[in-house]
Amino acid sequence: MGHHTAAASLSVVTLIVWAGLLAFAGAYALAAGCRKRRRWSGRRSVSWYVGLGLLGLAFAPPLAASAHHDLRAHMVQHLLVGMVAPLALVLAAPLTLALRTMPVRYARRIVAVLHSQALCWLIHPLSALVLNVGVLYALYLTPLYALSQQHIALHLMLHGHMFLAGFLFTSVIAGLDSGAPTARWSTRLAVLFVAIAAMQRLLS
Repeated sequence: MGHHTAAASLSVVTLIVWAGLLAFAGAYALAAGCRKRRRWSGRRSVSWYVGLGLLGLAFAPPLAASAHHDLRAHMVQHLLVGMVAPLALVLAAPLTLALRTMPVRYARRIVAVLHSQALCWLIHPLSALVLNVGVLYALYLTPLYALSQQHIALHLMLHGHMFLAGFLFTSVIAGLDSGAPTARWSTRLAVLFVAIAAMQRLLS
């Protein structure tokens, strides 16, 4: 991929990501504004906008361009996309806000899905661990990382996975902000220690 072509592609990705972040910021503000009877927590709102801001920073042109050819910049971008921003967004309890804002019949359907057997497997701490840390091992210990530097679509897909996997893992370990069943705290704590050890081994 030529330098100018890569730069143009990254600029398009930045615009798409920023547009999506603005849409999510507006949707959260609208939902929080609908909470007239019980005012929504200001701290949660701040946490949501901080998380979106961190994602916006991760895809800002200087960092995004550097991350495409510099491993250190890539790791900073990964930390923002896959760890720090998801933590801030989870603390904002977006699912709880959505369930309390939408019509009851739709909220009940979503809660039913959250209690389904398939989703119970997905939100198990071990599943979240594999999707989060396991894919990182595949990325950095196989040719996948080099391929992602050559193909902008794959680069974007991997960052999308990093964010979703990080959000899922953070939600599962912290305890989902919904009525979905959660694993025992001892299981979640053990998985967290395994994740920390696995990340340390990967970075060493």
